[in-house]
Amino acid sequence: MNRMPVLFAAHGSPMNALAKNPFTEALAKLGTQLPTPQAILVVSAHWETEGTQVLYNATPPTIHDFYGFPKALFDVQYPARGPLSIASATAKLVPGASLNEKWGLDHGTWSVLVHMYPHAEIPVYQLSLDVKAPPALHIELGKKLRSLREQGVLIIGSGNIVHNLRAVQWRDQNARYDWAEEFDAGIKKALDARDEKTLTQYLEKFGSAAEMSVPTPEHYWPLLYAFGATDEHDQISYPFEGFEMGSLSMRTVLWTSP
Repeated sequence: MNRMPVLFAAHGSPMNALAKNPFTEALAKLGTQLPTPQAILVVSAHWETEGTQVLYNATPPTIHDFYGFPKALFDVQYPARGPLSIASATAKLVPGASLNEKWGLDHGTWSVLVHMYPHAEIPVYQLSLDVKAPPALHIELGKKLRSLREQGVLIIGSGNIVHNLRAVQWRDQNARYDWAEEFDAGIKKALDARDEKTLTQYLEKFGSAAEMSVPTPEHYWPLLYAFGATDEHDQISYPFEGFEMGSLSMRTVLWTSP
């Protein structure tokens, strides 16, 4: 089997799970274009733990980890099976990782997959974000996952390169901030150049633009796992670029083997 691609998918507002817009249409298109995975591993911004944990649940529940949204969003279910043998093997790849039988699929996972694979026919599991790991270690953890690509696993990091909820312009879907555009473009340049120093030392590189774009790191970290799971032979592309409500970058990144 050829190596599976790696994807960093923006997810933005949970309402994207119900929306039909250029972003969700790009996700749906990816689902038809990518090779069919044996399983999907998602590193979501919404599962933070001390140390690394791997979801080990044959019937992972759909977690509605938000509030204040319409009932229709809480009614969404994503009944994918959990690939137990692959999950167990994944935990062995990461030193000190443990299995977690109690977690499920949070909205960083299912709000993306409802568009890519709406029938939930592909087994899905998650890897948590180690909250005590510095940025460089998140890349190293991603590197530990590379071999899964040869086993038919599609690795997805789900977050946002720019994610500042306090600066969201709720009434202006097309709003833009100069600092957000600066940071998003700078990270794209670093991804293109495989510049790990900039990707991990973004605060030093971009200063106030980084502080505004990444006020907390959990939505940025999944990008580092996805990047780490790739190498210099992979070809990078951007299935979607743009912003949502000014302070959410919807840039989605795809790496494919030549």
